[in-house]
Amino acid sequence: MPEYTDVHARAGVNARLPKLETWANQFPGYEITISIPEYTSICPRTGQPDFGTITIFYEPDRLCLELKSLKLYIQAYRTLGIFYENAVNRILGDVVAACRPVWAVVRGEFTPRGGMRAAVVARYQRPARRGGRGKRRG
Repeated sequence: MPEYTDVHARAGVNARLPKLETWANQFPGYEITISIPEYTSICPRTGQPDFGTITIFYEPDRLCLELKSLKLYIQAYRTLGIFYENAVNRILGDVVAACRPVWAVVRGEFTPRGGMRAAVVARYQRPARRGGRGKRRG
């Protein structure tokens, strides 16, 4: 088997995936948790499938993730060659870009491979607004 390369490391990071859709949030100050227990992707080096659970936690501001589009987005990973560390960070970036939450956390818990279990956590916190005023609603 060839050594890991930069091509392996970058695999899937910029792949075209289905668009995450949103809808207008009606309430401030609450948390949404979405658990996706059937995540799969392909290891870009070995070609073997990776399995796991992706959990998305976020506090919506003006927009919430639309779940059907999220389902189609996650299903697109099934044939994508991407390391799961990159997948978790990619999912976080795409969630933040789509709905611009107050904060978000994406946790990936992957099934054991070679006797080892891995969990990857990526976090986003929106920078504080200037002027010390709270977030604007409406």
